[in-house]
Amino acid sequence: MEFQKGLVVRSLSGHDKGGFFIILECDSKFAVICDGKRRTLEKTKKKNLIHLAVTNTVADEASMQTNRGIRKFLSAFNADDKEQAL
Repeated sequence: MEFQKGLVVRSLSGHDKGGFFIILECDSKFAVICDGKRRTLEKTKKKNLIHLAVTNTVADEASMQTNRGIRKFLSAFNADDKEQAL
C-alpha cells in the first residue's frame, strides 16, 4: 500500500519503535506522523518512510481532527499489540 494521508503506520526504529501513528502529511521521502499522546497535533514528528511499516488501515478525516480522536482510533491497534505481548 502507498503512503498517504490518514494511513496507520508502525514505527520500526527510534525512541518510538513499535508505536502506531497516523500520517498527517507525506511526500516522497518523509512523513509527518502523530499518535495524539506523545506526539500531538501541536508537536508532530517528521520521520523517514523507510522507518515506517504500513498497515492496511486508513483513518477517516473526522478522527484526525483532534488528539483525542487520534488516540481513540489508535487504541484498537495498541490493545491488539498488548494482547500479543502477553
